Amino acid sequence: MTELSGLIKSKKLSPVEVTRSQLERIDKLDGKLKAYATVTADLAMRQAKTAEGEIAKGRYRGPLHGVPVAVKDLCFTKGVRTMGGSAVLADHVPSFDATVVRRLDEAGAVLLGKLNLTEGAMGGYNPKLKVPENPWKESHWAGASSSGSGAATAAGLAYATLGSDTGGSIRHPSAVCGIVGLKPTWGRVSRYGVLALAESLDHVGPMTRSSADAGIVLQAIAGQDANDPTTLADPVPDMLSALGSGTHGGSVLSGLRIGYDEGFTTTDMAPDFARAVTDGVRFMERLGARIVAVKMPARLREYVQAWPVICTAEALAAHAAYYPARAAEYGPWFRGWLERGAAVTGADYARANNQRAACVGELRSMMRDIDVFACPSTARAAYPVTPEVMYGPIPADRDPWVSRYTVPFNFAGLPTISVPCGLSEQRLPLSLQFVGKPLTEPLLVRVGDAYERATDWHTLHPPGW
Repeated sequence: MTELSGLIKSKKLSPVEVTRSQLERIDKLDGKLKAYATVTADLAMRQAKTAEGEIAKGRYRGPLHGVPVAVKDLCFTKGVRTMGGSAVLADHVPSFDATVVRRLDEAGAVLLGKLNLTEGAMGGYNPKLKVPENPWKESHWAGASSSGSGAATAAGLAYATLGSDTGGSIRHPSAVCGIVGLKPTWGRVSRYGVLALAESLDHVGPMTRSSADAGIVLQAIAGQDANDPTTLADPVPDMLSALGSGTHGGSVLSGLRIGYDEGFTTTDMAPDFARAVTDGVRFMERLGARIVAVKMPARLREYVQAWPVICTAEALAAHAAYYPARAAEYGPWFRGWLERGAAVTGADYARANNQRAACVGELRSMMRDIDVFACPSTARAAYPVTPEVMYGPIPADRDPWVSRYTVPFNFAGLPTISVPCGLSEQRLPLSLQFVGKPLTEPLLVRVGDAYERATDWHTLHPPGW
């Protein structure tokens, strides 16, 4: 996107030509990929023509002006259906734009459409809706829940997308689709007009081809919003201001302290994945960073068991208008999730929140003497799936431990960036995650960008796409 925006700004490329090309590509390829829930072709062409006219008159708005993007189908779009992956909302047409959609529009972006996702932004799909393919390998997991966002970005069906993340839903699809995902600090980006899964855990953020691209998108969508009282009042800094600079001069990452728990990375992990992450962390030393040995909470397995208790209970509250009154319209996977939420007692929820608070306290202590923490973005590379598995019901052996690399940082609301760091023995993407302290997104963008400037993993494209 950084390359495209420069060409648009200099008038070497027309937003209309670029948008038409993207729509033709979607029409040609998305029948197989199934990333899009709704393509907004007429809207996109109108916005592209407006952008072209403004740029011709010297009214350039910035690096998103005239750039075709798409958003997860949780984000309200005025006059365009927003289904949240659910048949219950098949006829839901909002009367206003989500704040993030409005801010993209104000930045001059062109909206190509809405992207498919798991039902309710959880783990499985509604049988009446489509399951996106992973462009790296057919019939392999494309991540949950922002699967359409990950697939579309990786396959070149949008220059940037928005996803949401409650327990890993930006990071999982970014990791297995070989792209960059940035989960902001909780409250940095408004959730107004975004269908909730679990409000105390939900984050909205960009999914892109590079860290700089992620910074550009976050710059546009971040900031306090009067319509969302949970948004933070802190000013939005320049997300790209520190690119290429060291903390104390010298090497690009000179003075940066990266915390690393090697046992956390290697335990219960495929050797090739663990090796790629460890190699990625050690590579950062060559860029001037200092690796600091730290330990994740000893009770982490216990702590992550609190996540489904909190998430199911809050999902039940989010779907109170439709469940249980229209329970039969939900797919078996998400209906089972809501049923679990209905069984959560007040005491269960209180205990789970106490566990969450303990986890957050231990993470705060762990992060005290480091700048960022490094670990995998997900526990597995893309793996084979079938529609039967994706449509549900919930697997009886589902273990929250599989989300140990993501859930703790939702608990704490910490910002993270995930970057491609290699290919598995099956030639599928592997991903390295950097976790920052609250409101350190510019630092994470700089760290991701430094890694990308020194490696080629983010330049790889899925075979055949």
